[in-house]
Amino acid sequence: MTAWRRLCSAMLLLWVFGLGGCAAITAFNSSQLAASTGPTTERSDPWERFNRAVFGFNEVVDVAVVKPLAETYRAVVPRWLRKSVDNVFGNIADVWSTANLLLQLKPKPALEMGMRVATNTVFGIFGILDVAEEVGLERRSEDFGQTLGVWGMSSGPYLVLPLLGPSTVRDATARLVDSRFGPESLAFRESRDRYGAYALEAIQTRVNLLNASRVLDEVALDKYTFLRDAYLARRRSQIYDGEPPEDAAPASPATATPATK
Repeated sequence: MTAWRRLCSAMLLLWVFGLGGCAAITAFNSSQLAASTGPTTERSDPWERFNRAVFGFNEVVDVAVVKPLAETYRAVVPRWLRKSVDNVFGNIADVWSTANLLLQLKPKPALEMGMRVATNTVFGIFGILDVAEEVGLERRSEDFGQTLGVWGMSSGPYLVLPLLGPSTVRDATARLVDSRFGPESLAFRESRDRYGAYALEAIQTRVNLLNASRVLDEVALDKYTFLRDAYLARRRSQIYDGEPPEDAAPASPATATPATK
């Protein structure tokens, strides 16, 4: 029974990593998405047939398992408690974001993120309250895939992973490093505790995306294409700190030198 619980927790964690593409629909308007598509899309997605098959499998898992769990969790757990859970996970993840900013040689943003972690840890009761946001220290989430992009590594082809969802060759490789230094690994030493945290974070993240996925179902004629373009545009924007060069291909942000701030 314990092994089964751990397997379920791990599957939930893997799935939630793939929800970044769904979240991307809230970060870009239709004109920005249109600008990210075009002739470069075929180069970005040479494995489309395989990716669509995996995407369909992930959709089945979400509809059958993850989404119902998220809806139940939202109905049972008060909103203030869900927000507190979000804040705690976010505060721990900010430690890894700070490290990535240092690896990207961006001392000022790294200092600000470090101050954000210290503020929320001390005055926000270990991150339960997001005090830093109130004083103007905004969250700047960074991962190892972004760090590799800043240092010139091409994203490679678009890739949909089973359960993990939207990615690229570069980002899929970087996930191995991210998982080693994620909130759960940093906060919990015991495997049992980490698996519980994985499940909780996975469900919490899916709850946050319930509205976004409903909008996607209503507006997207082809969910696969919409999510692919949104994911690639979002990742490109993140690597270039929101100011990607117009002449850079969406699938290969390293074709131009990323600006270091």
